[in-house]
Amino acid sequence: MNPLTLEWIEKAKGDFITAGRELKVRKSPNYDAVCFHSQQVAEKYLKAFLQENNTPIPKIHSLLELLSICIGIDSACQFIYPILNLLEGYAVEFRYPGRFASKEDAKTAYNSTKSVRKWIRPKLGLPE
Repeated sequence: MNPLTLEWIEKAKGDFITAGRELKVRKSPNYDAVCFHSQQVAEKYLKAFLQENNTPIPKIHSLLELLSICIGIDSACQFIYPILNLLEGYAVEFRYPGRFASKEDAKTAYNSTKSVRKWIRPKLGLPE
């Protein structure tokens, strides 16, 4: 596996662990952070997929734009469109004043990113 692919995977792993840990916190949980890190997991796995397929990685954060590039490599990537569409807004929606993520938002984000992870890891030759 490409060494840069492994770096993307490690970065995604860190975000996944952080989101999961924060979701379990009982005192002062930061559900906004769970949503943000969940989106980041998906973004980094998509970039790992691009890296492993020798495709230039644009300096963007849009999951749907990254997905469109991934679909050009493997049309089966369309399968995760609904999940990524849901996660798309979590990078910024709760990062600014005016909105706060609920526990349900955080659970939805985390479970969605678990689905993305489960789907894309085998495409990278990794266990689910």
